[in-house]
Amino acid sequence: MLPEQPDFGPLEERLGHVFRDRSLLQQALTHRSYLNEHPDYDQPHNERLEFLGDAVLELVVTEHLYTTYANPEGDLTNWRAALVNAKTLAGIAKTLEFEPYLLLSKGEARDKDSKARMYILANAIEAIIGALYLDHGMEAAEPFIQKTILSHLTDIIEKELYVDAKSKFQETAQELLGITPTYKVLEEKGPDHAKEFTVGVYLDRDLVAVGRGSSKQEAQVAAADAGLDAKNWRGRSTATKNHTKG
Repeated sequence: MLPEQPDFGPLEERLGHVFRDRSLLQQALTHRSYLNEHPDYDQPHNERLEFLGDAVLELVVTEHLYTTYANPEGDLTNWRAALVNAKTLAGIAKTLEFEPYLLLSKGEARDKDSKARMYILANAIEAIIGALYLDHGMEAAEPFIQKTILSHLTDIIEKELYVDAKSKFQETAQELLGITPTYKVLEEKGPDHAKEFTVGVYLDRDLVAVGRGSSKQEAQVAAADAGLDAKNWRGRSTATKNHTKG
């Protein structure tokens, strides 16, 4: 049985745009898995819109960075990557509260906290940008990107969130304490195809923080990220950097 078209009004209010063609918004929120279970559904899935939205997002972010900052290309590339990565976009998706509108298979709908859900949310953000662009051009897409995504740029730069967490934690520990962090697997559970690792990051013998992930490397990064917060090292720069606005 196909769902009734939801009341998109509250979501459109959060998006800052009332769609002339609401089928674009509905398509943006339709995951491929839903069509696998509902072959008679009359909307396509969102992957083509995602493809378009990804390009629009990259153009708007790149132009903003280029015209606002006189920093070298390497800095701009790192900042852009931090702004448009799946973790950032999924967090924005949760803020916009459009998850209840997503059309997913029963299996995907149950799997709420997985890495797969993070990518579904991030891809849906890009699809929504594509839908905004098709509905009303850059006049709709650019303000949305400015308000919901580029608004995170200052925080990313000030807290150096664009720097790999393991590198940042190691550099800061060596600079302040003369200690190189070590990592230890504390727990490993689940079948081989769906392992979850729990890793602790240590300074000498002291456990600083714990992280979890589907690989040891991912868990180490999560532990280092948590360690930066635990030690209040998030915004501390190990080198002097000038972020020059043009």
